[in-house]
Amino acid sequence: MVTIQFNSSRWIRIALINFFIVALAGVILRYKINFPLPLINQKNLLHGHSHFAFVGWVTLALMALMVNHLHRSGLVTNYRKYHWLLIANTATAYGMLFAFILQGYALFSITFSTLSIFVSYFFIYYYWKDLNKIKQEEHISIWFKTALILLAVSSIGAFGLAYLMASRTVVQELYFAAIFFYLHFQYNGWFIFSCFGLLFSFLKEKNKLHFIKISKCLFLTLAITVIPNYLLSIFGLKIPAYLFWIGTISATIQLAALFYSYKLLQAISTSADIAIKKMTTLLWSLAYISFALKITLQALSVIPYFGNFAFGLRPVIIGYLHLCFLGVISFFILGYLHELLIRKGIKLNKSGLLIFIFGVILQEVVLMIQALDAMMSQTSTNTHIVLFIAAIAMASGLAMLIKTKRLKII
Repeated sequence: MVTIQFNSSRWIRIALINFFIVALAGVILRYKINFPLPLINQKNLLHGHSHFAFVGWVTLALMALMVNHLHRSGLVTNYRKYHWLLIANTATAYGMLFAFILQGYALFSITFSTLSIFVSYFFIYYYWKDLNKIKQEEHISIWFKTALILLAVSSIGAFGLAYLMASRTVVQELYFAAIFFYLHFQYNGWFIFSCFGLLFSFLKEKNKLHFIKISKCLFLTLAITVIPNYLLSIFGLKIPAYLFWIGTISATIQLAALFYSYKLLQAISTSADIAIKKMTTLLWSLAYISFALKITLQALSVIPYFGNFAFGLRPVIIGYLHLCFLGVISFFILGYLHELLIRKGIKLNKSGLLIFIFGVILQEVVLMIQALDAMMSQTSTNTHIVLFIAAIAMASGLAMLIKTKRLKII
C-alpha cells in the first residue's frame, strides 16, 4: 500500500492566495483606467492577469479538488506525483504572471505558457489512469474524463496562436479564431465539466439513482453541444452559412441544460438527506443563475441583432467572460470549498464571502450598464470608478478568505 502524500488543503490555500493576487491585479488594472500609473503597461498586466487567473487559480483549484475526489473515493495510489505536478503548475503560473508583466508576449511568457500546457498533459495522463481504477463511479468519472479531453483540446488554440505569432501571420481573423478556441474549451469544456464532476462527486452518496439520471441527461446535453458551440464564438467572423446553422442548432439544443441544471438544483434543495449550509446555497444559486445567463446569452447571440452587439462591444465581451469565470466557476468552487470545510468544523470568513459576492455582482451590473449604453450610443459617467470600487471589494473579500485558520478539507 502506497503512503498518501498529497495535502489538498495546502493547495487549496495556495489557490485562494493566487485568486487574491488575480483580484489585486484587477484592482491595478481598474486603477490605471482612472488614474495615471506610467510604471505599468496595461496590456502586459492584462495578459498576466488572465493567464494567472486560468492556471494559478481555477486550474490549480480544480486539480487539487479532483485529486481530493480520488482520496475521498478510497483510491490507493502514489499521490506524490500530484504534489509535484501542482508545484510545476504553480511555477508556470507565476512564471507567466511576471513574464507577461515585464515583456508581454515574448520568449519567456510563451515558454512558461507552453510549459503549463505540458504540465496539464502529465496531469491528464496520470489522473485518467487513476480514474480507471474507480469502477463504481462511472457517472462521475465521465465528467472528469471529458473535462480532461477538453483541457487537452483547448491547448490546440494556444499552440495555434503561438504559431501565428511566430510566423507573423497578418490575418486577424485567425488570431481571434485561435484565442476563442482556447477560451471556449477552457470555459465551456475543462472548467464546466470539472465543476459538474465535483458536484456529482459531492452528491454520490445522496439519493443516488435520482442524481445519476439527472447527471446522464445533463452530461449528454453539454457533451453533444460543446464542440459545435465553438462556432458561437466566431459568429463575428466571416463563416459559411452552414456553420452558422450548425452553431444555431447547437445553441438551441444546449437550452435543455437549463432544464436539467434547474432539476438538479431543485433536487439538491428538496432532498431530505442533504443538509447544505446557507452560504453554500447562496454561492451555488448564484453559480446556477450565472450558468443560466451564460447559456441564454449564447442562444441570443445567434440572433443577428444581438450578435452584432455581442461580438462588437467590449463591455459585452468582458461582462460575459467575467460572468463565466467569476459567476459560474469561482462561485461554484467557493461554495464547494465552503461545504467541504464546514463538515470539518471550519468556516470560510462569511464577511469575506459576502464582500466578494457584492463586488462580483456590482461589477456585472456596471458592465451591463456600459453595454446598454454602448448599444444606445450613450456614455454613463463614473462607471469606471464604480468598477474600480468593485475590484477593491473583490480583492478585500478574498484577502479576508485567505486568513481562514486550520484550512483542512480531508
